[in-house]
Amino acid sequence: MFRAKSEPILEIDGQNLPVQVRRYAQAKGYRLRYDAVRGALRLSMPMRGSERDALQWACSQQDWVKSQMARTVTAQRLEPGAQIMVEGVERLIVWEKALARTPKLEENRLYVGGPEESLSPRLLRWLRRHALATLTNETHEFAAKEQLKVASVRIGDPRSRWGSCSADGNIRYSWRLILAPPHVRRATVAHEVAHLLHMDHSPAFHAAHARLLGEDTAPARVWLKAHGAALHAVMA
Repeated sequence: MFRAKSEPILEIDGQNLPVQVRRYAQAKGYRLRYDAVRGALRLSMPMRGSERDALQWACSQQDWVKSQMARTVTAQRLEPGAQIMVEGVERLIVWEKALARTPKLEENRLYVGGPEESLSPRLLRWLRRHALATLTNETHEFAAKEQLKVASVRIGDPRSRWGSCSADGNIRYSWRLILAPPHVRRATVAHEVAHLLHMDHSPAFHAAHARLLGEDTAPARVWLKAHGAALHAVMA
């Protein structure tokens, strides 16, 4: 372990992994996460703990980090000829300058035109807009079943969760849910809407989740556990 500028670095097999240290009041011990997309480690620790001790502990976890690196999913770039999943379907990105700049889905193709140099950010903006519109509509759809009030629906790109719901009715999702199959996305939406009824994960919450979704919620959890890393690998 050594320091480059002000950020700790863990060197493993010749690769330098930045270690992002975060302190949390609720943390009881150390926790290490490997961010395969960014090639970095996230180390959480108690608010009043010793950062030096925490970094020494992280250094002792090299075998675990190596195992995580071995399972790394290759980044999927938004570029012509690439294949990315959108709504659970693998789509080939077909770019021709003369096509419309606004991306268009047709079966297993994603057609887009305009300048090639701005293709990646335009595709990313379109995916985020598509995600927000879809997730907003489905959130209000599920909320209407129980006559619940949703204060707002927003999207972001969190690394550790697919959605969140605050006590005042603000719901936030990962935009990457638009890449997943519809049943996975909808199960996540129903999960967050169920939190408007129960701000916990009690039996009553799980019953509400299943009632809102109208089907078994387990398959979506299994799918995200198996394929979540691939969704996070999509990048401009």
